[in-house]
Parts: sequence; structure tokens; C-alpha cells
Amino acid sequence: MKKVLVINYSQSGQLHEIINNFLKPFDTAEIERVYIKPVKDFAFPWTEDVFYNTMPECVTEEAVALEPIEYQSDKYDLIVIGYQPWFLSPSLPVTSILQDPAFRQKMKGTPIVTIIGGRNMWLNSQESIKSYIKQAGGILVGNIPLMDREPNLISVLTIFHWMLTGKKERKWNLLPVPGVSQKDIDGADKFGSIVNSALDQGNFTGLQKKLLSLGLINIPTDIWFIEMRGKKIFRIWANLIKKKGTTPEKRKFYVNLFKYYLLTALFVASPIILSVYFILIAPFSQKSIRKAKDYFYDVA
Repeated sequence: MKKVLVINYSQSGQLHEIINNFLKPFDTAEIERVYIKPVKDFAFPWTEDVFYNTMPECVTEEAVALEPIEYQSDKYDLIVIGYQPWFLSPSLPVTSILQDPAFRQKMKGTPIVTIIGGRNMWLNSQESIKSYIKQAGGILVGNIPLMDREPNLISVLTIFHWMLTGKKERKWNLLPVPGVSQKDIDGADKFGSIVNSALDQGNFTGLQKKLLSLGLINIPTDIWFIEMRGKKIFRIWANLIKKKGTTPEKRKFYVNLFKYYLLTALFVASPIILSVYFILIAPFSQKSIRKAKDYFYDVA
């Protein structure tokens, strides 16, 4: 019987639900389910202060203490890593497990599939995940990002409502339900069937192409454009806060500056910049855009 380690962290529980559905086809495999638990957990719903204050260490990928994990096996036929992106980076609990020597040993020489549940931006966070897997000697064979499909500004409003109230509902009874759509959550077993077939055959060659063939993974051009610039800016802010925020009062001051910058960038600057980009640049850059997206669709 094939041994599969499934490890993930989820604040809201959405990612647990996605992975539960993904695993439905794995009826002949021995599944070991592990939930990552920080010693000091991140409460859900968030408060605004905690949310923004988490950004610097998240972007600089500094590990937090985790509860010990007792693995049932020394070696697995497949590892599934589920995570959320925070501030264009992996969530802090997932960054932490990827830096853990015991888990890195489990990844060595093992096929790995990543499953992402998030708002709409995953490109930069997956680059970090790929780097950790490669450093540990793991073999990334598939990536399944399930995202909120609503337009960017709409999803900002809905996710903030969910994140700060804990209520996955239609804000003002007008906006869409936040997060990954229930249809996509329920349909995660389609990806699971493909991965399970590769596991049964012991051959993961071409797995990512088969996952992409479902037509359910898409990188919107505006999201790609924002991500390619956003992580650099986040790093500048993270380093500034860590350098200048030498006391709780100073840190709070610079974190608040970042908050207002982020809100202004989201609701004022980005719509203007994107409009100019799509009118003046994008029509003449289709080939390079496709090439850039193909890089992120792949797992190499």
C-alpha cells in the first residue's frame, strides 16, 4: 500500500475542506494527515493590528515555533503540502515546517504535490516553496492553486470581511461569498484522481500537464502583473519595519504606514497603473506574457 503524507496549515478551515475533497479518490493509499500547529497560533478571525504586524516576518520568512510532530513512517511515496499565501509569501506556519530538519528529511527524494488555497495571488509564494523543496532534495511534481476567481478589488473587499469577522458570507448581502468558490472546493477531487492515478502507477512524469489539462488553473494577466512588482515592494517595507521598528511604539508607527500604503496601492494606484498597462503595453507584449505565465504553470 502506498504511503502518503498530507501536511497543511489552515486558519479558517477552507484549506482543510479542499484537501478533504482532493483526497477522496485515494481509497487504496495509506493517508497520514498532519495539521501544522504553531505554539502561539494565529487566531481567526484576524484583528487588523495582528494582520499587518505579521507582514515583516512573513515576507522575510522567519520561522515560528511549532508543536512537535510524530511521523508514522520514515519514508513516503508522496507528500502533499497544503498552504495559504500571506503577503505574497507562504504562511508563517508553512514556512516554519519547510525549515524544520525533520520534515526536510522526509522530503528528500520524495515526490511532492502542493495545494494552495488563497485569494488570488500565489506566484511568489510558490517560488519560495519550490526553493525550500529543492534545497531539501524533494521532487516537486505538481501544483494545484485554487483561488478566488472574482475581480481583484472585489476579492479584497470580500476577503477582508471574512478575515476580520470570521463570517464567510456575502458582505452587505451584495458582494460574492469570499474565498475559493464552493464549486472549486467540491471539485478538488478531480485533481485528486489524476494525482492518485500517478501514485498507483508510481510514475509522476507529466503530472503537471495532466493537472493543467482540466482547464481549472488560470493566471489572470492583472494578477501576474501585480505580483511581479509587489513582492519587491513588500520586501522593502518588511526590512524598513524591522530596521526602524526598534521599539513597540516605533514598530506600530511603521506598520501603520505600511497599512495605509497597502490600502492606497490596492484601491487607488493599482487601478490606474493597470489601466495604463493594458492600454499601452499589454497589447504589444502578449508573447512575453505567455512565456512568463508558462513558467509559473510549470513546476520545474
